[in-house]
Amino acid sequence: MPDGNSSESASNSPTVSPVPQFSPRGAIGAVSRSIEYLKAQSVVELDPDLIDEPAITDRLEEATGRFDEFAAQIKEHGQQVPILVRPHPTIEGRYQIAYGRRRRRAVKQAGRFVRAIVKPLTDEELVLAQGQENSARADLSFIERALYAAQLEATGYSRDLIMAALAVDKTGLSRLIAVAVHIPGDIIRAIGPAPKTGRDRWTELASRLERKGSADTARALLSADGVTDLASDDRFVKVFDATAPKKAGAPRAKVWKAEDGTRAARIKEDDRTLTLMINKKAAPEFGDYLVAELPEIYAAFKRHQGR
Repeated sequence: MPDGNSSESASNSPTVSPVPQFSPRGAIGAVSRSIEYLKAQSVVELDPDLIDEPAITDRLEEATGRFDEFAAQIKEHGQQVPILVRPHPTIEGRYQIAYGRRRRRAVKQAGRFVRAIVKPLTDEELVLAQGQENSARADLSFIERALYAAQLEATGYSRDLIMAALAVDKTGLSRLIAVAVHIPGDIIRAIGPAPKTGRDRWTELASRLERKGSADTARALLSADGVTDLASDDRFVKVFDATAPKKAGAPRAKVWKAEDGTRAARIKEDDRTLTLMINKKAAPEFGDYLVAELPEIYAAFKRHQGR
């Protein structure tokens, strides 16, 4: 891959440290392992096209504008912090990224080689490195953390490992996973990371989407013209508002008609109150009479209950 005028690469081909191979046991083996471990920590330059995504990623796609700004900084000032990769577990000569996906993408866009630390990692070690790097930067949004946690658990990783990766306790992890599993994944990805939206609003959205037809409403809205161009937090607000429960209309009053046909009153009732409204035009003196007789009416009611 051409390097252009990059100061980050001294040649047109990357120099790759050998992949550590653990040697025999005993003193000689221990020394060999130490040397290989030190080699694994050295920063090398790799062709970004040789680096693949991990099986589970911890980020949702960000807005193009934000990435372009980040890529411009990389192009102007160079890559200051190396990424972490491991030798690909199944493909010879390739690598798999643990963290630094945005840096790799930005460096590739600049036409440069990417500075990387190559380290042999198990699947569990990759997850820990990935999670702890982002926890240290504290820049993952709530829903990114929630989706990442749910995907890890669905893949079979233990909750102890996920808690360590995300630096959360049991309660915090349960809340993360609960939100992610109750919101369809395609809706989460269509909304995006929503960095300003916290746990409470995502939890409420999960509840709203459980109502019949709400998920379809959300999907239709997220694919509508104009909505896809909004910022992620604004897309969340659109979906949040569109799936709000409809407020029940005020109960309609029923007309009470006397035996002589006079529409003397209207009755309105809800779960908490019953309202009796006297029509003064139709029965001018009925209201006063009713108020005067109210003590006796109530006493009669109590006697009726007593029976």
